[in-house]
Amino acid sequence: MKKANIILSLFVLIIVISLVIASGENMKVKQGDKVKVDYTGTFEDGEIFDTSEGRTPLEFTAGSGQVVKGFDEAVIGMEKGEEKEITLKPEEAYGNPNPDLIKKLPKEQLPEDAEVGSILGLVMPNGQQIPAKVTEITNEEITLDLNHPLAGKVLKFKIKVVEIS
Repeated sequence: MKKANIILSLFVLIIVISLVIASGENMKVKQGDKVKVDYTGTFEDGEIFDTSEGRTPLEFTAGSGQVVKGFDEAVIGMEKGEEKEITLKPEEAYGNPNPDLIKKLPKEQLPEDAEVGSILGLVMPNGQQIPAKVTEITNEEITLDLNHPLAGKVLKFKIKVVEIS
């Protein structure tokens, strides 16, 4: 009887250990999971435009739209510790530039020190601040591009899943 109890206890222990290992190590990211990832984003020429290196990993809820569509979709199905390299077309990232977001304003409405290439923080009527790139200045007007700075760009990311919860 004692021997049967020991064997049964060992059998239960093996099952419990197997379940713990399976649930932690082979867990794949699914929609709604909170994930932490390390990443490096580059342009096609290899220039880095953003990275989590030296910072806290990026944390977001998979499938929630908190990050660009292609990045969001890429983490689904990845396992903890898995690394992946992806290339996103503009439609999967920040979209293509929208010509309706190029605005001309009277020069006197903007700072005197504004120059072509500078980024201004415009405050919208709802209080939201959005970046606007100065693309042209004439004697009367200043032209602003309100598109996201990465709109129209092909982006490459190296992603590593650090945590899934």
